[in-house]
Amino acid sequence: MPLAHGRRYLAIPGPTVVPDRVLAAMHRPAPDIYAGPLHTLAEGLVPDLRLLAGTLAHVAIYIGNGHSGWEAAIANVFSPGDRAVVVVSGHFGLGWAAALRAQGVLVETLDGGRRAAPDPARLETLLRADREGRIRAVLTTHVDTATSVLTDIAGLRAAIDAAGHPALLMVDAIASLGCDEFRMDAWGVDVTVAASQKGLMMPPGLAFLWFSDRARAAGREARLRSPYWAWEPRAFPETFHHRWSGTAPTHHLFALREALTMLVAEEGIAAAWARHAALAGAVWAAAEVWAAGGALALNVPDRRERAHGVTALSLPAPLGARLRDWTDRVAGVTLGIGIGHPADAAPGHFRLAHMGHVNAHMVMGVLGVVEAGLAALAVPRGRGALEAAAACLAAAAAD
Repeated sequence: MPLAHGRRYLAIPGPTVVPDRVLAAMHRPAPDIYAGPLHTLAEGLVPDLRLLAGTLAHVAIYIGNGHSGWEAAIANVFSPGDRAVVVVSGHFGLGWAAALRAQGVLVETLDGGRRAAPDPARLETLLRADREGRIRAVLTTHVDTATSVLTDIAGLRAAIDAAGHPALLMVDAIASLGCDEFRMDAWGVDVTVAASQKGLMMPPGLAFLWFSDRARAAGREARLRSPYWAWEPRAFPETFHHRWSGTAPTHHLFALREALTMLVAEEGIAAAWARHAALAGAVWAAAEVWAAGGALALNVPDRRERAHGVTALSLPAPLGARLRDWTDRVAGVTLGIGIGHPADAAPGHFRLAHMGHVNAHMVMGVLGVVEAGLAALAVPRGRGALEAAAACLAAAAAD
């Protein structure tokens, strides 16, 4: 008997749940883009975007998804023939490397595997060997949503500095911003890339770049830059329209204003990090109990190296795909597919997202549905997973 009638729940790592307040903010007629309140609203976004990323750096906003943010970062820093190192922890690190290669950048990947955070010591060794300083930048993903690996960004900066290398540090924070602690300036990040559809609780459609004075100077002669991707007119606009290279993304700006009010002004970014940590702990507690008595496995064994916004899991193929089908069809909960795995293994992998506009009852509801799905499919598992998750949340609330 299907039990899915009612409000469905999307537990995938983007697009995430859009709050009713954000949807309501978008539900209005088109505004005047030539003068008036929209201009004031747009200027007020920049200080909150800086607080969100922990930086005093410059901010450029693009109409596009996370991949457009990758390309904007590349275009403003590199010229064809430049060299880059991409520190990889999963599918999306490889994707950023592919985007670099497609634009003529010479890329070396430093692959840390799919189940652990990359080792900064390997980066230090690689950079020490580049005695002429030809590597222009080191790029990495803070959280790779395919693997749920959390990269030590401060550790990578320390490795660059220990090697005495001039490389910029460029970070994809698309899946971490607003969920995991991120401190651009304190960690020595030169360029940060993010997008609207994950921790920012919005529909897809906006990409963001934060860039330091050092990155601005280093990329001044970048020959991949085009009029549309150039970050200077967007960060230092002569007119309102220069900021967008044309028509502003009007309704996304209304959504962004409401989302930033909720996340930065009302909850506070440190509180949002703590909420995500507590919710992640509940998911891990349940998954570890299931895993102790059965076939389920967490992709990242070390809790310290797991993202707080998404958890990658697996069952022997094709049980993962069957579980996803059951939760969606019978219970109205959509889990994320496994990506970046060999074709024969992919049906066993799945992801449970807990990022953005998510609270305790939403996470407990998803865990309860997964428990029911495992039971319905007669999957061997440890008992007491929901009790472990509830105890974790109770402890977090008491702190």
